[in-house]
Amino acid sequence: AGARAGRAGRAGGLRARAEGELGGGAPAPPPPPAAEAPLDVPGELGTLVLRVGVSALMFHNGLDKLQDPEGFAKFVVEGHLPFLAQTGPVTPLIWTYLAAAAELVAPVGLALGVLARPSALALASTMGLAVFFHIDETGLEGFPLAVVEGHQYHFEAAGLYALIFLWFLFNGPGRFSVSGGK
Repeated sequence: AGARAGRAGRAGGLRARAEGELGGGAPAPPPPPAAEAPLDVPGELGTLVLRVGVSALMFHNGLDKLQDPEGFAKFVVEGHLPFLAQTGPVTPLIWTYLAAAAELVAPVGLALGVLARPSALALASTMGLAVFFHIDETGLEGFPLAVVEGHQYHFEAAGLYALIFLWFLFNGPGRFSVSGGK
């Protein structure tokens, strides 16, 4: 009987602590703030190189669209993205300029790590549309097992870009960035 009373007393004490009642009904103090994870220098350097490198390469895509915006609007937007071409006041040419703007502005934000997640979202969106364009134009080309004539699927580069930008969307820019990884 004494052991049973001891266990009941301990259980009541544990229950009181779990409910935050320490000595006289005072609430339990808040837990200490979580310590920041130790700095992984090689991992952060890799993230920095990937972020800056992919942004520099993507900037070219925006410049390329500005070389012939009317041709891009006609042959890409109208020809392969009809759901964009039929959006009322936003014409295929305006969609072309919006894509070019995203591919010129968002890489700067991503490279610096300023508004990196919205920048990555904008770039993942444009590259998702590029994947759609390439698949609409050439099909899946036997993906994933076919060996194609040019040694890569036409949608492959856009797909890789889209996946990289999705990674930055979900993981942020890393700690070696203006925002410090937030």
